[in-house]
Amino acid sequence: MNTTAVSLPPDPEITPAVIAKHGITPDEYALIQKILGRKPNFTELGIFSVMWSEHCSYKNSKPELKKFPTTGPTVLVKAGEENAGVIDVGDGWAIAFKMESHNHPSAIEPFQGAATGVGGIIRDIFTMGARPVFNLNSLRFGSITGDSASAKTNRRLFSGVVAGIAHYGNCIGIPTIGGEVYFDDSYEGNPLVNVLCLGVLKHEEIARGAAKGIGNPVFYVGAETGRDGLAGAAFASRELTEESKQDRPAVQVGDPFKEKLLLEACLELLTTDAVAGIQDMGAAGLTCSTCETASRGNTGVEIDLEKVPKREVGMTPYEIMLSESQERMLIIVEKGKEDIVRRIFEKWDLPYAEVGTVKDDGMMRVKVGEVTVAEIPARQLADEAPIYHRETQAKPAPAPLCEIPKTDVSLALGKLLADPSIASKEWVYRQYDHMVRDGTMVLPGSDAAVFIVREANKILASTSDCNAIYCLLDPREGARLAVAEAARNLACSGAIPLAVTDNLNFGNPHKPENFWQLRECVEGIAEGCAAFNTPVTGGNVSLYNENPAGAIDPTPTIAMVGIIKDESHVTTSSFKNAGDTVILLGELGDEMGGSHYLKVLFGRKEGIPPRINFERERALHNTLRGLIGRGLLASAHDCAEGGLAVTLAESCFCGTQTIGAEIDFGTTGLAPEVLLFNESQTRVVVSAKPEDAEAVLVFAHEKGIPARRIGTVGGAQLGLKADGAETRWNVADLQSTWRGSIAACMA
Repeated sequence: MNTTAVSLPPDPEITPAVIAKHGITPDEYALIQKILGRKPNFTELGIFSVMWSEHCSYKNSKPELKKFPTTGPTVLVKAGEENAGVIDVGDGWAIAFKMESHNHPSAIEPFQGAATGVGGIIRDIFTMGARPVFNLNSLRFGSITGDSASAKTNRRLFSGVVAGIAHYGNCIGIPTIGGEVYFDDSYEGNPLVNVLCLGVLKHEEIARGAAKGIGNPVFYVGAETGRDGLAGAAFASRELTEESKQDRPAVQVGDPFKEKLLLEACLELLTTDAVAGIQDMGAAGLTCSTCETASRGNTGVEIDLEKVPKREVGMTPYEIMLSESQERMLIIVEKGKEDIVRRIFEKWDLPYAEVGTVKDDGMMRVKVGEVTVAEIPARQLADEAPIYHRETQAKPAPAPLCEIPKTDVSLALGKLLADPSIASKEWVYRQYDHMVRDGTMVLPGSDAAVFIVREANKILASTSDCNAIYCLLDPREGARLAVAEAARNLACSGAIPLAVTDNLNFGNPHKPENFWQLRECVEGIAEGCAAFNTPVTGGNVSLYNENPAGAIDPTPTIAMVGIIKDESHVTTSSFKNAGDTVILLGELGDEMGGSHYLKVLFGRKEGIPPRINFERERALHNTLRGLIGRGLLASAHDCAEGGLAVTLAESCFCGTQTIGAEIDFGTTGLAPEVLLFNESQTRVVVSAKPEDAEAVLVFAHEKGIPARRIGTVGGAQLGLKADGAETRWNVADLQSTWRGSIAACMA
């Protein structure tokens, strides 16, 4: 184990320029001096810089995050209390899940940025004592179509991110079972890489990240510390000038094989009585893990950097404390049980070292041998960062569409199915091992991922959703719609929603219009989660997502987890049998604002996005689950981007097979473009055996849900009739377009 000497060069002079380079304002620097009773040294300045960054302290967003519902009868660990929230799923079992981002590192080095994002969220889960069982992701990139330099850059970023996610997840043996990918010019040069991990545990296995027990030893376990990822949290959490961009840290380098060893070693250790507290070294590394455990335990922690395993020589205290090297944990060990830790980590061939002690003075104290290089009150560092109430400036409300541009609907459907945001994501998920551990019940591509946790005999469904166009046009309504769509996707799969984790991706919060978008989206999410009884278990805020043209479209990603009570209730989106009846639950709709029809065919992001009525939406979901529970549905597919025409086409795609449908909407009075491509909410296309169709209609009407027969499954074509006109497509041709679009772009 390399515990080479620490370099102690003279501290650089702390000038106003150095302070500003660390993202510390003059007022914050004055507060630091007040807390310390003196000026900070260079290492302490770096420590405050990362801990008081947005990434670690949520200093710009914390007042808004308090608006989320976070409690409920199933909540065992609330948002913000630990590394991840924990939800009861019955019979003594629980799930821990969380979503986080690695946006900025992925823009610098897409493969390692995405890979280490996966590694970091996995550690958050097993730190809770849970065994990770699946991953899911939400990705956003600039346009990948065409031969422009920007398209080539976006393809490089897209390819690297997907490869990095696949590499880490596949190597560690955790399946990536679902997610979403969107492409839009607003993400040019600033991709979003949001990753969820879910793990299972028994109630009594919940682990805590507090430094408890005065005199208990503090152990460093896992990979050696290097200079990679140095100060990444601070750099990712503020506006970067062109000058400061040149100083961005090297992206962390992940080792999934070492993470697998660390996972198994930590879970084995947690079955003993040797652990008083455990914390992942994620953002801000040793800095965050030491001060947060001390703050949670209302204690102090003292560590000696000479004892920290290092893989590079001559590292300074500043570098060691701010390094974000991967695959590392801090463990507070019950005094007298150190040999248990040593035995287990030697068994798994992992570096470890006893580096410090829990103290009773409330200080985070960092030493190099006998020399103290940092001494800061832990609670004030971890929990008392300045909180800002930023100015807001509302953007003008979107104007109604004056007219809906007309087109040849027979060509329009093909163009929509070929759009990379709507097209099959097979190019992505075929790189992921989504079958490892043999728990995936629904392959990627349906409305929600479905996974059976065999040891707990629980079937879970999960989805990730956000239509950023809606959020751009009307942030509050767009966020409400994101929550509703997630709940609808779970209902289509037969699941009851349990809880939500989110990833709030926005631009620079110092710009009033950006902060207004954040506030509106948070309040919309809060309303949605209250409506569906889905507490927020935690998540991530990623700000300063901008390129020279401006901020990204506001993207409050919603990841929702639900439970399916019986294996027979698992439902997928594709039609199953020729002769089955196709039924529309919900209205035909007519809302074209913010539609993909306008964006894909005419390059327009405008209009009033669809409105959501939560009472009607809940009634639809309950109706769906009631029909599924009675065994009346063969398929269910929610109507989202691209409207009814895209939903019906996708329902005809059954893996590599196809099946047609003959659809007749009758007399609607709607223009063909509006009928086929509007994106009104609270609509699901279902199919049922002919003998069950009447029972479906009767049940839906009893529940107050509009329902109508619209056609029959069968044949090789998709035929759509309405108002005396008919359009037909060869389903195999539509599927070929849909399946091959992204692969063709990437070729």
